[in-house]
Amino acid sequence: MEAGLVYRPSPGAWSHPEFYEYLLVAHPNEDVCNRVMAEKQSFYSRFNEKIAIKTRLHITVSSFLAKEAMEETIIRYLQRICNQQSAFDVMLNNYSGFPPHTIYIRVQNPQMFKQLTRELKAVNSYVHSCSCPPVKLVTSPHVSIARSLSEEVYFKAMMEYSQRTFHETFTVDELVLLRRSNQYDSCKPINVFRLAQPVNNLFN
Repeated sequence: MEAGLVYRPSPGAWSHPEFYEYLLVAHPNEDVCNRVMAEKQSFYSRFNEKIAIKTRLHITVSSFLAKEAMEETIIRYLQRICNQQSAFDVMLNNYSGFPPHTIYIRVQNPQMFKQLTRELKAVNSYVHSCSCPPVKLVTSPHVSIARSLSEEVYFKAMMEYSQRTFHETFTVDELVLLRRSNQYDSCKPINVFRLAQPVNNLFN
């Protein structure tokens, strides 16, 4: 698995056609997406790595394999969790990498994502009880610029990106559940979970 990012099933996992891969993700707003996509385009132009412009823009919270018959129950679990989670701000701050294959933009304040992953342990228990592989909970939330790089390109890019800056902030007010049938399939949205709006206290 790419550290902190996407569930990569074991070679035998996709031999079970009843399994789907699910990803729970957060999306930056349009302005931030446009700026990150410009960074991904710049990476492609500089290093000729098409993976930079092919990968979709999101922050993965968790990923797992499950059977379609489990989907309704999983959605109920996730809806209950999101109903209790307030919308929160995310700060993107500068670049880092997972050696030797991924360049990404750091999430400066990962605490709320980590809180979400703690709540998702209930989903993990359910998935495990149905004889599915464990849920992968993200430990380092981030926005990928380019992944699956060769070691040579990775270290060359890191020499440049360690000197560059990037700063943006956006609000996460919903999470999206994506699904795909195999590693070559595109992810399709299954459900959107709105987060609770913070209550403004007039006396603060």
